[in-house]
Amino acid sequence: MDIAHRFPQNPLLRPTDLKPGIEGMEIVCLLNPGVFQFDGKIWLLIRVAERPKQIEGKISFPIYNSKGGIEILNFDKNDPDLDTSDPRIINYKKRDYLTTLSYLRLVCSDDGIHFYEPNGYPPIFGKGELESFGIEDCRVAFISDGFCLSFTEVSESGVGVGLIITKDWRNFKREGMIFPPHNKDCAIFEEKIAGKYFALHRPSSPELGGNFIWIAESPDLVHWGRHKCIATSRPGMWDSARVGAGAPPVKTEKGWLEIYHGADSNNRYCLGALLLDINDPSKVLARSTEPVMEPIQPYEQTGFFGNVIFTNGHYVKGDNIFMYYGASDEVICGARLSISETLSTLN
Repeated sequence: MDIAHRFPQNPLLRPTDLKPGIEGMEIVCLLNPGVFQFDGKIWLLIRVAERPKQIEGKISFPIYNSKGGIEILNFDKNDPDLDTSDPRIINYKKRDYLTTLSYLRLVCSDDGIHFYEPNGYPPIFGKGELESFGIEDCRVAFISDGFCLSFTEVSESGVGVGLIITKDWRNFKREGMIFPPHNKDCAIFEEKIAGKYFALHRPSSPELGGNFIWIAESPDLVHWGRHKCIATSRPGMWDSARVGAGAPPVKTEKGWLEIYHGADSNNRYCLGALLLDINDPSKVLARSTEPVMEPIQPYEQTGFFGNVIFTNGHYVKGDNIFMYYGASDEVICGARLSISETLSTLN
């Protein structure tokens, strides 16, 4: 069951539509953006993944070094200690590296279809040792304190969640890592509930437990506690291998509606929905049995990493969720979901 109304102009943005932001690099992927409205426009905060232009017989990829500069690592493809079976991750002598370096870049639009890069809004790059492999997959929540950016910090030490707060998209306050490794997919609710902030997040365990959606609460957006697991992967179903939150939940008359992603053992990523109690979002009222959106279009099935649709950004207008998503880990697309129709599919 796929109830998404895709934009006929998809893909909206391809890697060739932007110029590399790092000298000597090429853009390989544009990935799932955070979405917000600002200054009368619709904005995307895109994850841009870049790497050096590849040389025959070699594989090259960038990291931030201890001085904060970009360093290029080179390996022979026929090196027996090199594992390149996953296009996203290199393993060399039992150490993992990302094949690309990701950062965040702003584009805006007057109509939600045609996007351009405005002047005066700088990219957001990784900074410090906990972001030495880059920053990824930013969600944007608008609350009274400004825009809250929850994103993935990646380094040799692990993968955690960072927080940046801004009011004008020119000046940024970095709050550091708010959820330690291994954690990602953090979506902050856009209003307080009973005087507290809430966030969905995904701690992971390779041995006990799994890749599940949890919820936490905070008095100040920095210190989080009272963690609770609210949604697990489901054996034999479309979300059997892992699940994770998408964009900030949408407040509806029936509860908080969360569009989440799930993947199976073949790494096929689909989208489903959770309905959370309006006063206690740790209570799950209903959940999708079947996906509300699946990778069925050619641009969703073939790309840098195929059979993937992944969203962490949208804006709401009336009954409609205007969702922007990454397809096949390569291009940016758009789709519309009806809130009432989505709610009607839940059990």
